[in-house]
Amino acid sequence: MRFDRRISRRSFLAAAGVSAAALALTACGGSSSTAASTAASTGASSAAGTAAGGTMNIMLETEVQSLDPQIATDGTSFEVIADYTDGLMQMDTDGAAVPAIAESYDISEDGKTYTFHLRDAKWSNGDAVTAADFVFGWQRAVDPANASEYSYMLSDIGQVVNAAEIIAGEKPVTDLGVTAVDDKTLKVQLNVPVSYFLSLMYFPTFYPVNEAFFNTCADTFGTSPDTVLSNGAFILTDYQPAATAFEMVKNTDYYDADSIALDGLSYQVIKDSQQALMSYQTGTLDITLLNGEQVDQVKDDPEFISVGAGYLWYISPNINSVPELANENLRKALTFALDRDAITGDVLKDGSAPCYTAVPPQFATGPDGSDFSADQTKYADYCAFDAAKAAEYYETAKSELGKDSFSFDMVVDADDAPQKVAQVVKEQLETTLPGLTVNLTVEPKKQRVQDMQDGNFQLGLTRWGPDYADPMTYLGMWVTGNSNNYGLWSDAEYDSIIEECTTGDLCTDPEGRWAALYDAEAIVLEQAVIFPLYGQCNAEMVSSAVTGVEFHPVALNRVYKRTVKNA
Repeated sequence: MRFDRRISRRSFLAAAGVSAAALALTACGGSSSTAASTAASTGASSAAGTAAGGTMNIMLETEVQSLDPQIATDGTSFEVIADYTDGLMQMDTDGAAVPAIAESYDISEDGKTYTFHLRDAKWSNGDAVTAADFVFGWQRAVDPANASEYSYMLSDIGQVVNAAEIIAGEKPVTDLGVTAVDDKTLKVQLNVPVSYFLSLMYFPTFYPVNEAFFNTCADTFGTSPDTVLSNGAFILTDYQPAATAFEMVKNTDYYDADSIALDGLSYQVIKDSQQALMSYQTGTLDITLLNGEQVDQVKDDPEFISVGAGYLWYISPNINSVPELANENLRKALTFALDRDAITGDVLKDGSAPCYTAVPPQFATGPDGSDFSADQTKYADYCAFDAAKAAEYYETAKSELGKDSFSFDMVVDADDAPQKVAQVVKEQLETTLPGLTVNLTVEPKKQRVQDMQDGNFQLGLTRWGPDYADPMTYLGMWVTGNSNNYGLWSDAEYDSIIEECTTGDLCTDPEGRWAALYDAEAIVLEQAVIFPLYGQCNAEMVSSAVTGVEFHPVALNRVYKRTVKNA
């Protein structure tokens, strides 16, 4: 098999997915052994093939935002899309990239050309999955007409030839460096070697789309079972936009159908955590998330686990549009006034840990094998809880701005946990910084994200989950003009460092690149571009009848391909 030729340029970052996933499952809360065994049981694919089946009943805390793989931006949507769609690669139980639709691949000696050889696979309408489906999907991702928020995954991150120029409207989508050599051969050309490129291939932005089918849907693509196709483990049978319940059934034509034990998946959106727990206790749900208060009730239950979700929760100030927040001393006062330990220990109680870095720990491992963010005191001079420092910066800011009081609106998701965190943040800031008022604006997640992307906010409580096992998945967000750079902050030195790490000499110098990424992170924290809060762990109940749910801190948080549900 050609995929066994994993030459060194697959490198330390692809391997990071292995150690990071395992680490995340053992570092949260007091039930790490239960979490680890849940993940470990996923290796029993032979058991999966002989299990009785059944439907996995899954709780979601928020609605799916989009089922269009090139338009979706949130973890919930990614999980659901990945249930019924396979990309070139998929995640193994440890999070490493292994073949999916690509049965094998070759990498050129210079690391800039990937040739993927596709297996025999079908779409749910009977069409063969071809290389042209990937070409069309990737072209959609960079087409300026689609305004894909994740287009930069092909340009800045994936370094696919001509992606940046196409996104900028300077070249046609047909110039993208991806070619269908024939139905079963896909060639991808990169500007520079990208050590983690294979791990990008399991991310939904890179999924294929059947062009002929897409053209029959017009503007309704991804809005109903009739307007999506499956080439994955399950087939969507019941769905409508913003649905609070939807269903999937096993795809009997899936190339790996023999290893899929479940008969289907049943999702329920339940925003009230107490209602969700009651549904779990009555057997309506097989897996549910918990909030902090509930953890105290169930922490000794053998069905309770706490697993690393990879997300960094942080506050983004609108530096560009709010004059007061353009003041660096005021931003520093805000970040030093935040007691992260109280947020995680008194409110969340789910294993989430305070975070004082722009890149959270437990997902990216460097060339020396160490966790990029293991040292949470590295930037203590810029990010910590220190009421005295906060007061000092506050007085300086008041003098510079000629004001004694400030009032800011903070947008926050309508979900349970973020609202509780936001309330504590409000109390901490107003208590530590007299004269400051924080007004909470609760919005559905989709609206909150849209408002932040549009710059229609002052402060925003938000989160970001790693799309691949490298610090750049976070640090790339604060480059000038990036769509996730909500505060529209810009710094020439920062941009230069990131450019050198992606397209300059450092992209082939692992040690030098790692050191430079720390320099970039220091700039973000020194200028208080964001206020990091915590790295999220998910407290969950998983039925004892269920084994083999895979939990990953990168890209796809939950995968059910090897899940077994016993009667």
